[in-house]
Amino acid sequence: TLPALELYRSSFQPSADLDRPYAMVAASVIAAGTDELAHRFALPGGLAFLRLSAGRPGPLPSPEEAEEYPYTPIERAAVEDRLASQVIGGPEAVRRRLGELLARTQADELMITTMVHDHDARLRSYELVSDVLAGEPAAPLSSGAPEQPVLR
Repeated sequence: TLPALELYRSSFQPSADLDRPYAMVAASVIAAGTDELAHRFALPGGLAFLRLSAGRPGPLPSPEEAEEYPYTPIERAAVEDRLASQVIGGPEAVRRRLGELLARTQADELMITTMVHDHDARLRSYELVSDVLAGEPAAPLSSGAPEQPVLR
């Protein structure tokens, strides 16, 4: 993402629609009351990714199914690697990670996706993210980044 944003900004040519570069960054975010609960909600996405990679797509598994799955060491490493690229945690962890993401990318707009099995948990995740973004960011944003990214 960072090299692509750098190339876009360095090659940007103003037009009738845009007088300066405008960047939107998408992030997979799962927020919950605690880091542990957020990671529990995130694990099914890792299992779904494994299945998709193996040519066996299907519905998003439940947290219980994902916890009971007999992961091989290679599968466990693949899931952990996948989850490490996402923003997962309680409010403070999400605040910190989103602040870091916005500081690194200088994004003008942030698109959040949340793949969670339980509908109420998904809604709560979006509520927590909204609360986090409405408050002060944990990491200082350098000049050029919006104080409040646009939510979609």
